[in-house]
Amino acid sequence: MSFTVQLWQPEAADEPLLAALFNVFQVLRPHLDLHEFSQRVCRQAAEGYRIAYIEEGGQVLAVAGFRVVHFLAWGRVLYLDDLVTDPGQKRRGLAGALMDWLKQHAAVQGCAELHLDSGYQRHDAHRLYLNQGMVMNCHHFAVPVKA
Repeated sequence: MSFTVQLWQPEAADEPLLAALFNVFQVLRPHLDLHEFSQRVCRQAAEGYRIAYIEEGGQVLAVAGFRVVHFLAWGRVLYLDDLVTDPGQKRRGLAGALMDWLKQHAAVQGCAELHLDSGYQRHDAHRLYLNQGMVMNCHHFAVPVKA
């Protein structure tokens, strides 16, 4: 099945669309409410964060939050922050369609690679990433810091 991927435009300030996007993002980011999500997305958009999404019949079915960044290790890369499908829409190929679009978008943007981090417990997501030709090539570490 073919899906049309759309790109959220932060300058449009479309609050109903942002709320519809949030309904899907909330599956992966349950610690956020709509207000905090909106604030973070707008702050990140000023730093290059974008959202690609698939909509059908006025309902957002899947979302991908990403940015194009430069790394000493890899050069210019499309970094995928978030990839989420509405749980009621799984197994329709939506995440795969977004991944295909992201890889094409990365190429158009002059990126050498597409990168992402994923929680160890997200086995379905890992299966998708591996089927998309991705390889696990590093571990991500984090530590809280005190101001």
